[in-house]
Amino acid sequence: MLTRKQYELLMFIDERLRATGISPSFDEMKDALDLKSKSGIHRLITGLEERGFIRRLAHRARALEVVKLPENLGDQPLPAPSAKFSPTVIQGGFNQNALAGATPMAGAADAVSLPLYGKIAAGTPIEALADHTNTVEVPAALLGGGQHAHYALTVEGDSMIEAGILDGDTVLIRRCDTAEAGTIVVALVDDQEATLKRLRRKGASIALEPANKAYETRIFPPDRVKVQGRLIGLLRAY
Repeated sequence: MLTRKQYELLMFIDERLRATGISPSFDEMKDALDLKSKSGIHRLITGLEERGFIRRLAHRARALEVVKLPENLGDQPLPAPSAKFSPTVIQGGFNQNALAGATPMAGAADAVSLPLYGKIAAGTPIEALADHTNTVEVPAALLGGGQHAHYALTVEGDSMIEAGILDGDTVLIRRCDTAEAGTIVVALVDDQEATLKRLRRKGASIALEPANKAYETRIFPPDRVKVQGRLIGLLRAY
């Protein structure tokens, strides 16, 4: 799933390449998406690249290639833009009632059922959509008790592969609002986009560090980042 801005940018780049054979400039992208700065475009480009939708061509300025478009493009039109668009995200400080799905499974005393809160990019931040209808079965021993303080997310992307976290994995998260440096956390950036990264401190700033040398560490002022939980376990289907 792409964010709306990622979708808009991908379509703009694809249309420009088809029409002229030349990638639009960052200024042109910024104007087309009505963004205030080119840093937002850089973030969107990185997200599209990490998720395999575009490729940057080496040694060529402004050189982008569209690798793929979203599936079922014709069947799932983009919602009309709205200045009041507000993505549903995992909010800081949610209480135990928000995790009401984390209850012991009937007939399975050694397992619990955790709420599965959609996909999170182990790459550039995307909206972590909260879906209270989906759950995942988890061995109780992985949680160490207090299952009501946990939730699960599906990883999308490859920026944490050197930490053993792969695309499609299910990560188990313990809810918290603080974490020690070096901890892999769910971080909420600018109150609207969530990402799974290793938390570092760079002087007075916060660094969100990937575990893949192909991707860059992103630095933020402390007031732009909120810890939503820390990684405690991982499930993988073979």
